[in-house]
Amino acid sequence: GVSGKRREKRTAGNKDNNKQQEQWADELDSGDKQLQAEDTCRKVQREGDREEETQLQEREDTKLMMLDFKNRNKYQVFCDKHLTVLEAIKSNPECKKKMKMKWEDEKTIIRMGCGDKESAIATHFPGFLVSDGELLTVSCKNTIVEKGQDHKIDPNNNYILFYIDTKGGHKSMSKVNKILRHFNDFKYLCVYGEEGMTVKEALKRDGRFTDDIEKVKNIDKKKLKIIIETEKTVPEDKEGQENQGAANRSEHKLGTKAILDAAQQSGISVKRVVEKSSDKTEEIYEILRQQFPELKEIMESRFTENSYQKELKLRKENFGKIQQSFSEVHRVKDLLKLGQSVCKVVVEGVCMGTGFVLFDNFIRTNAHLFNNYVDGIDVFALFNYEKPEPNANYYYFSSKKTFIDFDRELDYAILKLNTQAQKPNIKLKKNIKIPPGLLKEFAPVPHEGEACIIGHPNGEVKKMDPTCIIETEKRDQAVTHDVVTYNTFMYHGASGSPVFDARCKVFGLHTAGFIYGFPQETKSVIEFARPLLTIFGNFVRNLKKNGNENLLKEVEKEADSNQYLKQVLKSESDDSEARAMD
Repeated sequence: GVSGKRREKRTAGNKDNNKQQEQWADELDSGDKQLQAEDTCRKVQREGDREEETQLQEREDTKLMMLDFKNRNKYQVFCDKHLTVLEAIKSNPECKKKMKMKWEDEKTIIRMGCGDKESAIATHFPGFLVSDGELLTVSCKNTIVEKGQDHKIDPNNNYILFYIDTKGGHKSMSKVNKILRHFNDFKYLCVYGEEGMTVKEALKRDGRFTDDIEKVKNIDKKKLKIIIETEKTVPEDKEGQENQGAANRSEHKLGTKAILDAAQQSGISVKRVVEKSSDKTEEIYEILRQQFPELKEIMESRFTENSYQKELKLRKENFGKIQQSFSEVHRVKDLLKLGQSVCKVVVEGVCMGTGFVLFDNFIRTNAHLFNNYVDGIDVFALFNYEKPEPNANYYYFSSKKTFIDFDRELDYAILKLNTQAQKPNIKLKKNIKIPPGLLKEFAPVPHEGEACIIGHPNGEVKKMDPTCIIETEKRDQAVTHDVVTYNTFMYHGASGSPVFDARCKVFGLHTAGFIYGFPQETKSVIEFARPLLTIFGNFVRNLKKNGNENLLKEVEKEADSNQYLKQVLKSESDDSEARAMD
């Protein structure tokens, strides 16, 4: 019995132990499950954090753009940093469907921004360069406006932006307008390029331009104008040729491009650059010699020994008096008022000079400005060009394609302007009138030599210079190998300028000068002008000869208040009657 009880006790104890072990096992299993659950929660949390970081990174790499198709509806477009603007637009199903119905990629124009900050961008413009929330306006042309090219965007590259003015520089207005004719509604075209790329490479890749662009550096965020130059060759200087010849007739001869480019800097004259560039001086003089070789020969053949020295001494004594005449305030005011009719003449791709309004919309300038003129080249007259860039406030008129009158011997040309004024990059709300003409102010050449030129030397801002002009009747006394002459800055680029006397009457058409230089001394010039009454008489004869009665009547009406012009008209009428009787 005792043994049986002991066995029962052991059995009961074993059962209790088993239960305890089972309880411990259950507790351990429950702990494992809790640990597993906690581990699972931690994994889920880490994955959530990673997903949140990814989403945050994606948001940082994505730009929001507002898209407008020139209607009331605006679309939100999200652009990944690897996409072009056009690719981003097409990633929006609604936009893609709309463009598929109407647009071709090569005919698409995209406007970025609005108002003063708007510009046209290429369809392959990198999306990440667009500001977040920027407004893009999409339109379509009937013709190709951009050459389609594949562009891969690398956001790791350092991109730069620059802006091209759609109007072009003075000498390139019409050509640039033709190149960018589809973008005339824009002030600027925005262009991008990778750092180290030249402007030419960027524009060529852009697809909206031609290749006629120079290489420049450091242009990030800069605004540029296209200026198209035409290269010409210049004859080499002949060995031993004398250092004298007729003065520059205002053309920018591109064979001397380095000097002329340097001279275009504000406040620097061609003369100063020539004097500092001794290696180019003879090249400049060779150009000058070619202008009036026959005049040099005539002057030298008529000159007798030392007879000019007395005249020169007298002119030196009077020079101070001449300058004093044009320093009086009332004369300066009158000249400034009359000077409003003086314009800068741009023969596109050929040269620049000066002209002035004759009457109505007719201007007069020098014929030699058109030595390299080809039919169809655009000619512009710029008025109020009195302040240098960036404060320039000029306006301009284009010229008709045919000459009203042209005479190489008297070196004058008369052109008719279109009456629609234009301003660079600005649409005029009100038309600007052409300034009043100077025909009514014509007068004979003064014998005392007092004169003042108003013009655009070297194509720069308008300037005025009191000077001493050698009139036609005394040219044979003007030049020999023994003279020393005095300077006037106007001989570099003021061909076609009106020349005023002390009464503020116009008597001459500034034509050229005569250079003389001594070794290691400053070069100098005496200017000469064509008498305007002589030119007027020739103009009237040509009008009669060509049967242009309507214009002749306008000229006669304009000349009715001027006694000198009436005398010329009467003389021409008498000559015509005499020829008719013969």
